Amino acid sequence: MLAGVYFMKKKDGTPYYKASINYENKHISLGSFPTEKAAHLAYTSAKEILGNADIPLQDYHSFSNYLTFEKWVVLINFRDHHVYIKNPIYLHKNYFSYYLDLHTELKFDIDDLFYYSTHKIQRRQGYLFVADYGMQINILSRYGIHNFSVCGRDYEFVNKDNTDYRYKNIRVINRYYGVTKQVVKGQNRYTASIHINGTFIIGKYKSEEEAAIAYNKAIDTVREAGCKKEFTPNYLVDLSEIEYAKIYHSLRISNKIRELTF
Repeated sequence: MLAGVYFMKKKDGTPYYKASINYENKHISLGSFPTEKAAHLAYTSAKEILGNADIPLQDYHSFSNYLTFEKWVVLINFRDHHVYIKNPIYLHKNYFSYYLDLHTELKFDIDDLFYYSTHKIQRRQGYLFVADYGMQINILSRYGIHNFSVCGRDYEFVNKDNTDYRYKNIRVINRYYGVTKQVVKGQNRYTASIHINGTFIIGKYKSEEEAAIAYNKAIDTVREAGCKKEFTPNYLVDLSEIEYAKIYHSLRISNKIRELTF
């Protein structure tokens, strides 16, 4: 058997070959291949990468290798930083890059390294998510951004780079369900709205917290009227129960919401 290659069989008896390499006392799997030669070429590619510090990360297509791009990133990061990470992460001084592919580099604060070292980022229809406890979790939720949020309206990338997920680069504009911020004559105003077979304005309020509570009050109102739609209420952790109740009972909401029937 050629170096770095192991013969295997599937449950149905179909033969295949696995390639692996040892580096700095770490046994690294390189993948499965249909032929012994292909597995050996993956091994020789990995050996050359790990042994040559002059091969840069960006040289993937010009380098004759038989590895996936993901494994390429893993190996080069291990070679350069002596830290093995199973996901396609490359470490920098104060942040790290997570490569979805050769042309998509996401940047994160080093504080998130443990999380993304153990959670694989996936992309579907423009959304980035990880599998966590059996659920698909949008990576924006780590910043307090809801799934329905719109970039440019509810949050923004400060430096306009929508691949830069470092905390200082993400500014949350609207934190709560059903709440939209506007600036009127230099003053912040917050509109609460609810969507029930169309969008209904609940009211306009001076503070974000008032608008968030008005949204909750509108949910209670339509539920009492027989609405079966599921809504997610806003949670205001900085308010005590007494403070919340005082604001809740003092807020006025649109008569159109009160008159809805179901």
